[in-house]
Amino acid sequence: MDKKIEKKFWTAKRILWIAAGVLGSSFLLYQLAFADKRTKLNVDKEKITVSDVTQGVFDEFIAVSGVVQPIKTYRIDAIEGGYVKEKVIEGGNTVKQGDIILRLENNRLQMEFVQQETEINRLINELQNTRLRLKQDKFTLKRTLNEVDFQLSQAKDNYDRNEKLHKDKVISDQEFYKTKREFEKLSNQKDIEVASQKYQEQNSVLQIKQLEGTLQNSQRNLQLMRENLSNLTVKAPVGGLLSSIEAEVGSNITAGQNIGQIDDLNGFKMRAGVDEHYISRIFVGLKGTMEFTGQNYELTISKVYPEVKSGRFEVDMTFAAKTPDGIRRGQSASIRMELGKSSKAILIPVGGFFSETGGNWVYVMDASGKRATKRTITLGRRNPEYFEVIDGLKPGEKVITSSYENFGKNEVLEF
Repeated sequence: MDKKIEKKFWTAKRILWIAAGVLGSSFLLYQLAFADKRTKLNVDKEKITVSDVTQGVFDEFIAVSGVVQPIKTYRIDAIEGGYVKEKVIEGGNTVKQGDIILRLENNRLQMEFVQQETEINRLINELQNTRLRLKQDKFTLKRTLNEVDFQLSQAKDNYDRNEKLHKDKVISDQEFYKTKREFEKLSNQKDIEVASQKYQEQNSVLQIKQLEGTLQNSQRNLQLMRENLSNLTVKAPVGGLLSSIEAEVGSNITAGQNIGQIDDLNGFKMRAGVDEHYISRIFVGLKGTMEFTGQNYELTISKVYPEVKSGRFEVDMTFAAKTPDGIRRGQSASIRMELGKSSKAILIPVGGFFSETGGNWVYVMDASGKRATKRTITLGRRNPEYFEVIDGLKPGEKVITSSYENFGKNEVLEF
């Protein structure tokens, strides 16, 4: 009799399918619960810059470009205008104080000078004539007064004599009063003549004073004109290097026009342009250093120009001690301008990453060097070489400091 064979439930095939399902489910659960879901990007390590996070001294400074300028520059301005008759000295030559640089010519000034001279000669002649007339009038008045005195004396004698005769009834009343009236007339005439002489003399003296005052003013004007004519000869106000002269023979120069400058060769300074971001931290007395021919030279800010142009303002810096040998006007050099005291800090090098992150995060390399992960950090001060790290990094770690432009928003970089 045949025996019924029962079918087994746990067959090898079934067990295999169940095991595969469990493993698949476990993998899915792991991916959902524990797998790294961060976005990743494969990057060529040869195209990035990896820098060490270090502990060191942070020097707060900025690097600016300075241009050598003379310690003093004297402008040469034309006091009087005219056309250039002769150019005596060319730019680039050394001059001494008083050396003639240009000769100008101005026909109008020369004509006015001649006219003023003519007017002065006229005033001198008029003054001399007035003085001569005063002397002549004095002689005439003295002669007239002398004649009046003579006639008055005669009239008085006649009056005195007739007065006695009238008392003695020798002469008539008519004859006596006639003599009396003649005497009184001459007495009054003398008073009038004396007053007239005094008035004429005072008037002549006043005319002379007025003419003398007018003559003095005209002579002063003539002296000013003479000085103006002398200003047509442009001379060096000081000794130094005539660095430029903007005038050519035949060209017209207006009064007050700048035609050149003279550089003082007794010293030099550096003029540097500084970003307006630092305007509140730049002041007179701030120190800096400049390297020239392998040596460092200390500088001090002597003047700050507050006007901002194209996002920059300028400062003048003088050498604290010795001026570098061989330095020339117009040379440029890099200046390290100190903004604060040195201090210990965690440092990372300055790089292109800052433009993308604003210093808020960086990619930090792991120990294997095959992966870099995005990490939030806090940066403080910066100088041209380093950032000061406030939080988020430790010395010995490595970060990517090159540009992040091509990394998008990926959180993990793999190499």
